Amino acid sequence: MYTTESQNEHHLEDKNTPSSTNPQILKDSSIIELEETKEIVLSQTEETKSQMEKMSYCPPQGKWNKAITNETYGFSGVALFMIWCVAWSFSGSEVLPGGNLFGLLIIFYSATIGGKVLELIRIPSVPQLPPLLGMLLAGFTIRNVPFLSDYIHINNTWSSTLRNTALTIILIRAGLGLDPRALKHLKRVCLRLAIGPCLIEACSTAVISHFFMNFPWQWGFLLGFVVGAVSPAVVVPSMLLLQENGYGIKKGIPTLLIAASSLDDIIAITGFSTCLSIAFTSGGILKNVLASFRDILIGVLAGAILGIFVRYFPSEDQTKLTLKRAFFILSMCISAVLGSHQIGLHAVGGLCTLALSFVAGVNWSTGKIEVQRLIKTIWYIFQPLLFGLVGSEVSVASLKSNAIGICVVTISLSLLVRIFSTFLLMCFAGFSFKEKIFIALSWIPKATVQAVLGPLALETARNSAPHLEPYARDVMTVAFLAILITAPNGALIIGILGPKVLERHDPSKINVKLTKLELH
Repeated sequence: MYTTESQNEHHLEDKNTPSSTNPQILKDSSIIELEETKEIVLSQTEETKSQMEKMSYCPPQGKWNKAITNETYGFSGVALFMIWCVAWSFSGSEVLPGGNLFGLLIIFYSATIGGKVLELIRIPSVPQLPPLLGMLLAGFTIRNVPFLSDYIHINNTWSSTLRNTALTIILIRAGLGLDPRALKHLKRVCLRLAIGPCLIEACSTAVISHFFMNFPWQWGFLLGFVVGAVSPAVVVPSMLLLQENGYGIKKGIPTLLIAASSLDDIIAITGFSTCLSIAFTSGGILKNVLASFRDILIGVLAGAILGIFVRYFPSEDQTKLTLKRAFFILSMCISAVLGSHQIGLHAVGGLCTLALSFVAGVNWSTGKIEVQRLIKTIWYIFQPLLFGLVGSEVSVASLKSNAIGICVVTISLSLLVRIFSTFLLMCFAGFSFKEKIFIALSWIPKATVQAVLGPLALETARNSAPHLEPYARDVMTVAFLAILITAPNGALIIGILGPKVLERHDPSKINVKLTKLELH
């Protein structure tokens, strides 16, 4: 009896089991089937939608729509047209062919497109060429193509003001890029690299131009400081790329070159301002040198006082702190540079800008990086204008038959002196033979400072001493050729030679904190 009951119970359990599990299994399978059906329907819907987008041309979709409204070469086509319309409504004939705004718009967009085209040119195993070269060639093309040059004219005052504003932004970035910690860490070798090659190349260029180009000594030294500056626009991005890949970071080679590049520009700009005052003022050499020291003292003191003010005003507890700091620095520095030209103290504004930006950024800690990024964004607007205007200043028709050859010889000889002197100055600094060769060859690119100082000498000659314009035009030609020759070659040398001669280490195991700032 017990057996029969137990069997019956067991039989009942077996009957109940399917009744309790089968609905759950059926429910799960139905859910899975429903989800699969949804996925199929969604995929079919997406395919149908994409096909409809491809087939729909009114209104345009996809790439056609992006080409009209998306950002292309700085602005979209519609935005470019609307900028022209707004400018026409304000100024009328100024934006028509032959007007100043028309010329600026053409040069700006031509230079921007030239830079973008150069960015698109990628050669395997060859470093990318700097976009500023395309901007320079775009301006040069506009000036020397007969049809274009007949309709594109820019007032000298407009051109001078824009170039001086670009110089101000360069000086602000140089001042903010001077990191006291990096300078303290690198000590003597950084000062040696920043000051020595610049002064030696300036002196050698003065001697070479005096005998080869028949320059007076004051114009020879002025030309020397124009071509004596290295370009952070080429050196810094190349060094940051090497640093990210771990090349030379154990001995701090990228840090050294980044920190020294801004200081090198300061030396060149200060020397140029002094020589410019000597070349365009009457009186004895001693009197002009004393006047230059006076201007240096005024500029540094004024910049230090304004820098202390901007360091603490606005205070840390305010909102939109980065925007306010950038506004104060830009407004004060542009006023200082342009105002100093108005009162005849040309060297004061640049030195005031350097001192102001350096002193203001000393205690900003991480906020300094944000200000640098904002200033860098503004530089992206002025960079095409600067290099486009520089290229448009060089006319092939006005060049003498042997001018280009003599200018190239002058640049080549001065570069050889610079390379050799840099190699010697890096001796006894703990670098190997290959590393010293690399540093010496990396110290040749020229671009931003030459783009500003060359036209500045020409503009000063046009306004105050027309009889000196032939010398100033030769300075402009040398500056143009220096950029054209050294900027692409310098970028290629750094990109190709760096990985071959520098030791590679893991960046996570080496302290490279000093070069994390966007120095220039």
